[in-house]
Amino acid sequence: MGNANKMMGRDIIIVGQQPWDTSIGSNCKNIALEWSKYNRVLYVNSPLDRISKFRGKKDPKILKRVAIVRGTEPGLISIKDNLWNLFPDEVIESINWINSQRIFELINKRNNRLFAKAILKAIEKLDFKNYILFNDNDMFRSFHLKYFLKPAVSVYYSRDFMLAVDYWKLHGTKLEPELIADSDICVANSTYLADYCRQYNSQSFYVGQGCELEIFSNCDEDIVPLDMISIKAPIIGYVGALQSIRLDIEILHHIATARPEWNIVLVGPEDDQFKSSLLHQLSNVYFLGSKDASSLPAYINVFDLCINPQIVNQVTIGNYPRKIDEYLAVGKPVVATKTEAMDIFKDFCYLAQTKEDYVHMIEEGLKSNNIDMKNKRRQFASTHTWENCVLEIDKAVSKWEVEKR
Repeated sequence: MGNANKMMGRDIIIVGQQPWDTSIGSNCKNIALEWSKYNRVLYVNSPLDRISKFRGKKDPKILKRVAIVRGTEPGLISIKDNLWNLFPDEVIESINWINSQRIFELINKRNNRLFAKAILKAIEKLDFKNYILFNDNDMFRSFHLKYFLKPAVSVYYSRDFMLAVDYWKLHGTKLEPELIADSDICVANSTYLADYCRQYNSQSFYVGQGCELEIFSNCDEDIVPLDMISIKAPIIGYVGALQSIRLDIEILHHIATARPEWNIVLVGPEDDQFKSSLLHQLSNVYFLGSKDASSLPAYINVFDLCINPQIVNQVTIGNYPRKIDEYLAVGKPVVATKTEAMDIFKDFCYLAQTKEDYVHMIEEGLKSNNIDMKNKRRQFASTHTWENCVLEIDKAVSKWEVEKR
């Protein structure tokens, strides 16, 4: 990989919605780790808000933040060489419930000022210079940071269409487009979100998505999970959360009833609608529940074909489907719902628009699968690394800085 546009020796400040001590996967943490190989990175947790402080009196994570605000614990922590995590020593107000846009924006500016105050202390302590501000979808708490921190470059990162969620919709409908427009550049992990950002900022770029695929591409093909041994082929499988806001129960029901000789295996936790669905009455549909992440490659490996029957709505239409990379990294044929974000996979997946498409495409996928296609799928998935994703961000920053001169 060429290094012409790779950022080296820069200081980078990352703010976002997910703290470093989150228990779930995080794009932003992966980006921070990749950048820290060649740059100094300050990863900033969101500040403690007053309602969380009140409600979390027994939560160890909240108690840690309270101790830092009180000054009894250090807020700046070294994670590894070139990478620090900052717990802000300020408490901000909980304001999303405020209906008045004017009052919300006034208090939000004060929150931003307090947040910036905590960050500036760390900047001074670490002696950061000419730094880049990278904002991971944090449209409220970080709305004014460009002006309070005065970075050399401000980058807004769009990885989900947040305005589809009620919490962000109330004030975000106005504020996110303004923040996108005011940022120096915007980067997005799907073509849909890049196009969305481009409506407000011409300096918007698709940078792809990194994935941690080693456990999928190197899975032991001889391992069969115990709860899969008695399930006969052909097995049509899905791995992931079974949420009715994201997955189409009707498509799954149609596949299972149209081809009762196929066995449908669903691996992941169910929401209430899935738990009460008619799928549970079908003898060829198996719900295997949540599994440890390390065991997922073994399940995918036993599947004859993988599916991602998304509902197309504002929550899903722009999302980068990481599970598709996981399926492909194991070499499996895939049938998925056609969306704009799925377009990059069109040469390696079957893209369905109807429940009838699913049945026909599954038949085709099972019939035409071969070693050559398996290897091509694996090779394609292997290009979706955090190294490549971060290089694309670096290119966007470099392009902006060159044009600015």
